[in-house]
Amino acid sequence: MEILVVGAGGVGGYFGGRLLEKGENVTFLVREKREQQLQEKGLVIRSVHGDVTLHPNTLLSGANPHPYDVIILSTKAYHLETVIEDIRPYVGANTMILPLLNGISHIDSLLNNFKDENVIGGLCFVESTMDESGAILQSSPMHDVVFGERGGELTDRMKELQKVFEGTKANFTLSKTIDQEMWHKYLFITTLSGVTSLFRAPIGPIREQGMATIKNTLREATSIMKSAGAPLADTIEEILLEKLQSMGYDMKSSLQRDMEKQLSIEADHLYGYILNIAAQEQLETPTLQTIYANLQVYENIVRYSK
Repeated sequence: MEILVVGAGGVGGYFGGRLLEKGENVTFLVREKREQQLQEKGLVIRSVHGDVTLHPNTLLSGANPHPYDVIILSTKAYHLETVIEDIRPYVGANTMILPLLNGISHIDSLLNNFKDENVIGGLCFVESTMDESGAILQSSPMHDVVFGERGGELTDRMKELQKVFEGTKANFTLSKTIDQEMWHKYLFITTLSGVTSLFRAPIGPIREQGMATIKNTLREATSIMKSAGAPLADTIEEILLEKLQSMGYDMKSSLQRDMEKQLSIEADHLYGYILNIAAQEQLETPTLQTIYANLQVYENIVRYSK
């Protein structure tokens, strides 16, 4: 299969790099600055699962247009509109678009621009970032991708894709309940990102002093998602609370790390989306509104400082 990975940062660079390391036919769609960096230094991965330096094929937007078998989207949500236009020349009738973005609203955006059969479900769990030199730093045992047909069918193309992913130095899992798993991750990220960005601290100290805020965030987000008809498991609050309790003391969310670097964040994609649902359903969400206000204040400060 021909695989196009959009972006070569902490997520796309890591998982695309692992596929390239295995020997798959991978090309990275990148901007000029990143292409130059990759040409000069290679794709450098420093990971608890093993270091590697690779020399990938790259494309700039619009170059060599032809359909790819798989397009892996690993960009931030605030770049999605641009990315959709960038990938149009590479989407054919049988192309599978595998999004690894946080949240859920990007699925609607993709469906509004491509055929239903082009868009499959996906998510990832990985603690990775890119340093100033362009190296990808992956720092925890967790490096998982979950994918599948959004309707849950175990199709021939999913079985074929599973074979492509097998043997990669990362965990790729085919799921028959990917819709539910995407909502579960959205709920988890909403809670983890919300409290770590609010307290400007890793999860460990927050557990010690702010457990009530963790529980309130989780409860409010669960209520909103259920009101929207999300296929959440009955015991998902208990499952995710236990997961948050078991995380490493120094674990930070990617949103928090972006704030520390004074970068753009996914406030509207993660929180604006569900708070709009809450407003429509007339649900009380004081904790989530506080989190969203905190992120909006941050965005205004960063915007006016540039």
